Amino acid sequence: MWDVVIIGAGPIGLACGIEAKRRGLNALLIEKGALLNSFLGYPTNMEFFSTPDLMEIGGHPFPTRGYKPTREEAIEYYRRVATAEQLRIRLYERVLRVDGEDENFTVVTEKGTYRTRKVVVATGFFDIPNRLNVPGEDLPKVIHYYKEPFPYIGQKVAVIGGRNSAAKAALDCYRHGAEVTLIHRGPALSDKIKYWIRPDIENRIREGSIRAFFNTQVLEIRPDSLLIETPDGRLELENNWVLAMTGYRPDLEFLEQLGVRLGDDPARTPCYDPETFETNRPGLYLAGTVCGGLNTSRWFIENGRLHAPRIMEHIATGRVAEAPALDGQHWKTAE
Repeated sequence: MWDVVIIGAGPIGLACGIEAKRRGLNALLIEKGALLNSFLGYPTNMEFFSTPDLMEIGGHPFPTRGYKPTREEAIEYYRRVATAEQLRIRLYERVLRVDGEDENFTVVTEKGTYRTRKVVVATGFFDIPNRLNVPGEDLPKVIHYYKEPFPYIGQKVAVIGGRNSAAKAALDCYRHGAEVTLIHRGPALSDKIKYWIRPDIENRIREGSIRAFFNTQVLEIRPDSLLIETPDGRLELENNWVLAMTGYRPDLEFLEQLGVRLGDDPARTPCYDPETFETNRPGLYLAGTVCGGLNTSRWFIENGRLHAPRIMEHIATGRVAEAPALDGQHWKTAE
């Protein structure tokens, strides 16, 4: 029997595995995809908004070439940490359910079963995009995970959204020869856009290099066009590609299936003890971004990694760990 099974092998899952091992706990990580699976969906040349020291886990230094780490550097860093720590990880194995009770759980996957005393869910939020819920959204030209601008050279591209990921995708595509239209349901670009991105996107819109529609809803996505509702009425735009940069959400249905109670607040915040991160289901814990429910701007790598020692201290000793306050440490790595 394992002491703890950790569902998810992203940075927070790895941090939990390290903290478990350092407390003498026999831990297994199970990941439905690749190691650091969510990172594979990030833009190829993405640069994190954070600095490497705030992304370190297990006390391992994070060397980078520049001031901010790139996606490639982060993947390599966490891979090396997992290898150095000799974490036991099963990849490409989806967890289907968790049976049993505290001290005697059975984690059932599509490949086998694992008995464990405790379970930690560190599944992140990047796997499920927020859908537009309009006709045509399932057309192959609709992209929810922007990777790089090269497929869109010489194409008419609509970027949906008004935050950092939308602004960066619009600028990237524009600078690589796409005809870009930015569409946002809000009255203006989000005030959360980073200060070094905002002047660039605002100036490109102001000079007409990037066309922008605000207070605008997408009504329908068609094979060669896009129907939108603007403050001045309906408009059909010629269109080859739609980059839906509308954000992502955690798998709340999976949490409910595990027996985790969700709140009635707009974020549907999961029920857990803020000191130990144990949920309403005894012996089952949450770690990282998934703790925020639909409020995905609360927990990131930088503060989510601090969940790991608290959780593992509670599992190992039953005590609440002495740790830095988590509230207010809301840095953002990427969007």
